[in-house]
Amino acid sequence: MRVLLVPEGLEGDRLDAAAARMTGLSRSRVAELADEGRIHLDGTRARKSDRVRGGAMLEVDIPEESRAVRVTPLVVAGVRIVHDDADIVVVDKPAGVAAHPSLGWDGPSVVEHLAGAGFRISTSGAPERQGIVQRLDVGTSGLMVVAKSERAYTVLKQAFRDRTVHKVYHTVVQGHPDPFSGTIDAPIGRHPGADYKMAVLAGGRPSITHYETLEAMVGTTLLEIHLETGRTHQIRVHMQAIRHPCVGDPTYGGDPVLAARLGLTRQWLHAVELSFVHPGSGAEVTFTSPYPDDLRSALEQLQG
Repeated sequence: MRVLLVPEGLEGDRLDAAAARMTGLSRSRVAELADEGRIHLDGTRARKSDRVRGGAMLEVDIPEESRAVRVTPLVVAGVRIVHDDADIVVVDKPAGVAAHPSLGWDGPSVVEHLAGAGFRISTSGAPERQGIVQRLDVGTSGLMVVAKSERAYTVLKQAFRDRTVHKVYHTVVQGHPDPFSGTIDAPIGRHPGADYKMAVLAGGRPSITHYETLEAMVGTTLLEIHLETGRTHQIRVHMQAIRHPCVGDPTYGGDPVLAARLGLTRQWLHAVELSFVHPGSGAEVTFTSPYPDDLRSALEQLQG
């Protein structure tokens, strides 16, 4: 039995979404546990669609088979270490690699690579997510920072909550956004018809994306993205919402014919820059990442 207090930041979220974030289980597995009567809020049996209250006591009876999300030390091809010191390690993550192991994902992860490569990281967080202070989608490449010291974990988690970490992404979208530069302020929540997707919803969490055109090409545009919030699939959802989906992203409206022509098997989306105050030295640090081969090749075809 796990007993947890619901953070104020999850106030109003559905039980299945909130409990999934708090326990590391998938949302569908949380729903199953609720249906089985294994989840209680303040002592009362909870349903998956109940809304949670900040400060409420969440009790989750997790069967033994649901608890084991294994971290298997594994050196993953393509993972690049950009920076390493006593407090942090900055990783350039390739597409096809998750940030950490999870139920339902049987591919490689950054956490497993760091374990396999001999890195000692913070023990804070769930066992399969130790040291993880941010995540990138499996299909998104680029920079992410992992905490090695306990102090770094605490400081960086707070920095992400306070939105003082500056994350810059580049994406190629279909069409030409009008205006060429702008802000998308639209709440994001779990898609009501597909558990694996997110959507712009009136009752979703506040989500703000700033974009700027870097290059307009025939039928597509290269954008620079600055995130003010960090919701799951935020860039992909917001680009679909303004009818300019990311190239190579059929989940959120991308044209599969165009993706095939460009040789893309994932969305054209890359975390190119990451800046934050170093948790040890207190100095502002910035890291950058070049486009990987698949994105560079697709962009060159579009430019040509």
